[in-house]
Amino acid sequence: MTDTGAAHDFVEAGRVDAAVFALRPDYRAVLLAVEGLVPGGSDEASDALLRQAEDAARAALEDRKVEDIPHVAAWRDAYRAFGAKPQRTRNSLEALLRRAAAGLPRVNRLTDIYNAVSVLHQVPLGGEDLAHYAGAPRLVLATGSEPFDTVADGAPAVESPEAGEVVWCDDAGVTCRRWNWRQGRRTPLRDDTTSALFILDALEPMTDQALLAAADDLAAHLTRLGPDVRVARRVLAAESAPA
Repeated sequence: MTDTGAAHDFVEAGRVDAAVFALRPDYRAVLLAVEGLVPGGSDEASDALLRQAEDAARAALEDRKVEDIPHVAAWRDAYRAFGAKPQRTRNSLEALLRRAAAGLPRVNRLTDIYNAVSVLHQVPLGGEDLAHYAGAPRLVLATGSEPFDTVADGAPAVESPEAGEVVWCDDAGVTCRRWNWRQGRRTPLRDDTTSALFILDALEPMTDQALLAAADDLAAHLTRLGPDVRVARRVLAAESAPA
């Protein structure tokens, strides 16, 4: 596993606006840009990893509710801080944990891997197809005018986030609404994806060590998806943000 110039430049250009850190100074993100992936649908290895995640979720929820898991509770508080109702718009980790009892979705092996790692490490985690990205990833407070390519009532639609909503975006518009709630239609991982961006989101009480362990686990699984997989990584945190 070696860094590649293009992937390195891509993650180095990523940023989190100061307004987001003002909202949650404890926020940290790991950006992983990965190239050289051999694409494919769900397979035995990704299915086994998802079954492991399903077992872990059942064990974690044996004696408590999903909303009582500390990192889920932290994200619920973060959603409330910018006006979202977490019982209606659940962060991606909570959504997966709630699905685990009935079985996590099988989509393609890239999506299967990051969903499993998300559940196993109890961290919100998103995946984007770099071939459909336009410019660097940015986490900002929305103005309310940015385009969000989505589906409404089963048909393609373009919507906009609410003003003040925390969103991931690139030069073409919003890629994920409400921090880690809903991904747009333009950038999801596909069966033919060969380069990808993964974003791991953390709030206290998740430690830096636990966040990096999740990133390491994800990178280890991804490097098995081809002989020429290359990974570039960057951690974004308030203390490293430009003034």
